[in-house]
Amino acid sequence: MEQQVMRELIRGKGAHADSLACVEGVSLEAAGRLVPAFPNSIYGLVWHMAYWMDYEEARIAGQAPPYPEHAAASWPASPAPRDEPEWEGTVERFRAGLATLDRLAARPAAEAERRVALTSATTNQGDVLKDIVWQTLVHNSYHLGQVVVLRQALGAWPPPQGCDTW
Repeated sequence: MEQQVMRELIRGKGAHADSLACVEGVSLEAAGRLVPAFPNSIYGLVWHMAYWMDYEEARIAGQAPPYPEHAAASWPASPAPRDEPEWEGTVERFRAGLATLDRLAARPAAEAERRVALTSATTNQGDVLKDIVWQTLVHNSYHLGQVVVLRQALGAWPPPQGCDTW
């Protein structure tokens, strides 16, 4: 049951939109545009989610990525990508991170209980594989809701492949 719920959070089911559909089909201009009273762009949010998926993937693989000293290190330097290849590359990093999360969510229950080394005394991501996957999925879900609201504000919702709009 838990694996199914995790995978549905990635692929979308019911009221939860497909993660990739939330970011695909966003133009370069819309990706980097700031909306008044909101601190992040769509590009910034997608970059941030990809950063943390990359970080957790490295940690799960037994590497020891340095935990950022400040939150700003997990956000891009600019709210807008320089060009189309940078935006497309960010979406591809996000896509790859989702594929990794999907593979991790599908692991057998015994493997999901495997301990993962902490890389910082200040991290709150847990040290059990399934907890890391859950935390990452919830983090993504939070920020994907922000992406959808920004897309709505920019007149760029629903995504090209469609979804519930109510």
